[in-house]
Amino acid sequence: MGTWNSRGLRGSTLEDLINISNEKYKDAGLGLIQKIPTPIKPINIDKETRHITLAYFDQKSTVDYIGVVQGIPVCFDAKETAAENYPLQNIHAHQIEFMDNFEKQKGVSFIILSFTKKDETYYIPFRDVKKFWDRAQEGGKKSFSYDEIDRDYLIPSSGGVAIHYLETLQKDLCGRP
Repeated sequence: MGTWNSRGLRGSTLEDLINISNEKYKDAGLGLIQKIPTPIKPINIDKETRHITLAYFDQKSTVDYIGVVQGIPVCFDAKETAAENYPLQNIHAHQIEFMDNFEKQKGVSFIILSFTKKDETYYIPFRDVKKFWDRAQEGGKKSFSYDEIDRDYLIPSSGGVAIHYLETLQKDLCGRP
């Protein structure tokens, strides 16, 4: 967790903000969203401190978060970039497949992407992520830019201590066929 100063929790990661938001959503009875740990296989463990000193990823993970919001299943990944574009190599094929299958089961998949230099965070619906992904698979751009995302899906922040992605999720749900 970041440290407090006059501008809020500066230095906090996006996941810290999402975790705080998820706690608030749970406490308010709005949703139950869990962080999915990445499975690892420990290789070396320090016998005195019992800390893992060497490990490798045991299997492919799915997405960072999964849960339910007022009866609607949701899954999403948290991403950050300091640039004005986001390289699709940072999204893995198995994640695209998982989110696609999740949507086919009437769930809602998305990415929360923070453009750190702009201090803006966006909800990017899976349909848009898939469009960018398919374009890259067909030989097109291997990234998508800040200018290509839907500005209507800017996620409001709360003074640097939480992000309110449920408001943006609701906006997406209202616009779906």
